[in-house]
Amino acid sequence: MTNPTALPKYVQIAETLIRDMAAGRLIAGERLPPERRMADDMGIAVGTLRKALSDLADRGLLERIQGSGNYVKSGADTSGIYAFFRLELVGGGGLPTAEVISVATRDKPAGLPAFGTSDHGHRIRRLRRLSGTPAAVEEIWLDGGFARSLRVEELSESLYLYYRKRLGLWIARAEDQVGVSTVPDWAGPPFALAPSTTCGYVERIARADTGKSAEFSRTWFDPQRARYVARLK
Repeated sequence: MTNPTALPKYVQIAETLIRDMAAGRLIAGERLPPERRMADDMGIAVGTLRKALSDLADRGLLERIQGSGNYVKSGADTSGIYAFFRLELVGGGGLPTAEVISVATRDKPAGLPAFGTSDHGHRIRRLRRLSGTPAAVEEIWLDGGFARSLRVEELSESLYLYYRKRLGLWIARAEDQVGVSTVPDWAGPPFALAPSTTCGYVERIARADTGKSAEFSRTWFDPQRARYVARLK
């Protein structure tokens, strides 16, 4: 079944390569494999791959030399769409994808930190995969003042991209607190950890470019499959 929140395939490929660059799996000056071989390995059409590579070249991440190949450029910005997404596979990298479990509008429950200005919020629960591997479950609360309602079919796997395009909300910074917790009771297969199992845990307050807090989220991740990574420059 088609995932209505999925990003276009060429964007997924471009983001996979960006995350591999950020993780050091692709290094400056490295020549990528021939395009046809890359496309075959990824199970995609050559045209889709070329669109992804062209996008990376336009962003200064690749140098495309006619008759020679595609080379990773040094010093480029490797933030990409998932600049704020800090989970990676244990071995590094991994394309984030998301499957919506539920979307609901609720009064903000007691116990959540203060964020936004409304007394209600839109609660999104999702399963997160990294390159197809179930790695985390997450619960996101978007303050009700930024949208009257949310529709699953309109969401993007990158919520921050959705916020920007659909709601005019630009997430400019975030504060994360990382620790341990237990898997919530609403999580289930294919997430490998059973409810109440100890796991990695991240709480985040995200702020708009105006400085106002807009979103609170919590993520429970499987430490056997994923790591929280923050790179300092």
